[in-house]
Amino acid sequence: MTHYIVPWSPLTQTGSIILATLLFVITGILLSIGTRIHHPLAAKRPGLFLGACLVVIFLLSGFAFVVSSYTEALTLIKQIGPVTGPANHITPITLACGFVAFFVILYLTSSRGTSPISQRQFWVAVGSAIVGTIAAPLIFELPFDLIVMGRAQYPTPHVLWAVLYFFPLFLVEISSFAMLTFSPFMKVSRLTLFLLAGMFFVFAVWAVFGFTYASSTLPYACNAISKILAFAVAVSLFLTKQPAAHAPAEPIGESLPNRESMPSASGLV
Repeated sequence: MTHYIVPWSPLTQTGSIILATLLFVITGILLSIGTRIHHPLAAKRPGLFLGACLVVIFLLSGFAFVVSSYTEALTLIKQIGPVTGPANHITPITLACGFVAFFVILYLTSSRGTSPISQRQFWVAVGSAIVGTIAAPLIFELPFDLIVMGRAQYPTPHVLWAVLYFFPLFLVEISSFAMLTFSPFMKVSRLTLFLLAGMFFVFAVWAVFGFTYASSTLPYACNAISKILAFAVAVSLFLTKQPAAHAPAEPIGESLPNRESMPSASGLV
């Protein structure tokens, strides 16, 4: 007998109110912070050793997640028999957004007007597109996982399998965000926070209706829109074409007060 399993159970009425309130508060905080950002903020790029460590963590945690997911599925089948679930209509949207995001970021980081770019600049742009496209769906995934992890379907013992599934996944997500600092073009702007606030606002609306699986119109729309906004957040990180490491310095003559307007050291002249 095949068992029909929904990946996660919907929220209770009380849970919906609490989660929606929290998500609306987060939305407001992000909007408030965004209004206070007047210039894009660049992150410090990691050194060679730290960068290599981030890549290794990302790859190992990704491998651990794949193994954990496969083992969990086999264990669930052994415990309850063959399983099936609702159709997944979100993956095509994710793949399409990933394809578009990669080439948009590549264009943004390689475009230099009419002047040709060097081979090194091209590969920097390719690397920027890669780390941006990797992080984009995980911008959606991290808060989403925190919301559903307590209501997802696991084999027994549930707590053990929840840890085995989500711990490597969280490492994948966090390390992918850290790898964004590999790109000299990555900067957090006001638009980035506004788009992120939009994603959390859609999450809040989704929570009002129980944060159910995307098998009906409203949760499907919330899932799709929030996923698209997550990719937009990633693209917005690369809208500043000037690399952070090569930002033009402010002319000294403009950074200091006019010499004629400064009093002399003695104050007598």
